[in-house]
Amino acid sequence: MTTIYNYIKSVPVVTGLFLCLASLPANGGILVQCPGDADGSADWAGGETQPANTKCLHLSSGDGFVTMADGKLQYIFGFSNLTGIPANVETGTADILAAGSLAANFPAPPIVLDEGDDVYLTLTNIGMLNRPDLFDPHSVHFHGFPQSSAIFDGLPDSGVSINMGSSLTYYYKPNDPGTYMYHCHVEAAEHMQMGMLGSLYVRAGQNGETHTYKGKNFTMFAYNDGDGSTGYDKEYPIQIGSFDSAFHDASIDVQPLPFATMFDNYPMLNGRGYPDTVNPDPLTPPVENGEKPSQNESTLITASPGESVLLRISNLNVTRLYTLGTLGISMRVVGKDAKLLRGPDGKDLSYKTSSITLGGGESTDAILDIPAGTTPGTTYFLYTKNLNYLSNDAEQFGGMMTEIRIN
Repeated sequence: MTTIYNYIKSVPVVTGLFLCLASLPANGGILVQCPGDADGSADWAGGETQPANTKCLHLSSGDGFVTMADGKLQYIFGFSNLTGIPANVETGTADILAAGSLAANFPAPPIVLDEGDDVYLTLTNIGMLNRPDLFDPHSVHFHGFPQSSAIFDGLPDSGVSINMGSSLTYYYKPNDPGTYMYHCHVEAAEHMQMGMLGSLYVRAGQNGETHTYKGKNFTMFAYNDGDGSTGYDKEYPIQIGSFDSAFHDASIDVQPLPFATMFDNYPMLNGRGYPDTVNPDPLTPPVENGEKPSQNESTLITASPGESVLLRISNLNVTRLYTLGTLGISMRVVGKDAKLLRGPDGKDLSYKTSSITLGGGESTDAILDIPAGTTPGTTYFLYTKNLNYLSNDAEQFGGMMTEIRIN
């Protein structure tokens, strides 16, 4: 086994790539692979030279807690961001374990990539501090990625899952812009319900060019449209999701998990129910987390009159479809499932609507064109049209809703 382990660490799987698959090395370090990075921090802050068009990230998988908008504490599994913490040094293991323990985020830290990047993402499985009886492996599945290699796709039946105390460096080269998502694909229904999912999007290679659409110049675009029709001034990732509190309680209480009766009673946007959705700051962390923030992603949308706002909306819910709509302003849908809405002859298939319906694993790119004459101080709403989900469990006027505030 030692021979196989050393062979896997040293042999390129794809030209220019190395697969890290192993228990912790003998020197106690955690192997983070990132070109040009000497200390395993997955960045180049130590004075190293960053290769062009290269991005590195280091995530951990583990457990933690979040607080629902009505105050209920929920136990979760999740990912956290370890990028910037040196790992390939003598003290790296202790630092990584300290940072990654009870650090699960919901949703997972957003991943933002650029078209054509060489992306190295290391996942370290920290383990479950509150459930030491669990030895669950984990993985990262880049959902919708069209050029995925099986070994890096996160499916345990065709690729690799990462055992507790192990690290794996994934490699991606995203050549298609759009809104994707990522999640753990091991025991997917359980791990996704428990919170192992997050937003991921790829910015267009056309960014930086100037294109004029309807008299307005843009330099940022959702897709390589060639005409500026997907241009925007601001972007907001919004992940639809919901929790079954009984399932989460069973997970911390070591009870049989109620898969057959799974019923989500906490609908959320970016891991929060209203009014927490409009808090621009990370929520106060539960004391059970050791004061580590676990709900960092606000859903408050702000814009100025005349601006175009790109909403990168995704749904990774495992129990139901959701309809998300606007009140007082329409959405211009320009992309679906990381594909520009264009016909084979180039015909523009974008459309305006006040509501979109997404099932699990679907995404939509929608642009809010704020009229130039909008009065500052105006507030629009983005909310679920499934009105019974405008609640935090039994508490009304909450759930899947946020505000669009005009500066």
